[in-house]
Amino acid sequence: MFNKILVPTDASEYSRRAFKTALDMARTFNSEIELLFVTYVPEAYWGYAIAASFIVPPEQLEEGGELALDTTLEGMDIEGVKITRKKLEGHPATVIASEAENETFDLVVMGSHGYGPITGSVLGSVSQGVLQRVKCPVLIVK
Repeated sequence: MFNKILVPTDASEYSRRAFKTALDMARTFNSEIELLFVTYVPEAYWGYAIAASFIVPPEQLEEGGELALDTTLEGMDIEGVKITRKKLEGHPATVIASEAENETFDLVVMGSHGYGPITGSVLGSVSQGVLQRVKCPVLIVK
């Protein structure tokens, strides 16, 4: 039913819960998981031509992405599940939706809130943006 599951993460507790849920589903349906971290690049949202490397060195962006992926996986039982780690840059909702469509995922599992700029809202802005853009089912985990 769900061969490929996309799990975006920002290493928040909500993202970790979503990943744990995706692991359970992957075991049930014999699915593979792509764990995705999107580095928020302001110009991707605002349209400015300022290079992200001018604001934050590329090495720091790379380290931050690795740390988020490592933190999400920390303490999780991933045995028996094929997991691919991926890091991309841009506006998170747009990049996640694009990845879901381009790689033909059967399901997106994500947390209801994260560390985004508008925390504490009823539904996170990234979650809401992904819901509006993708064609595949989206499971939002609280």
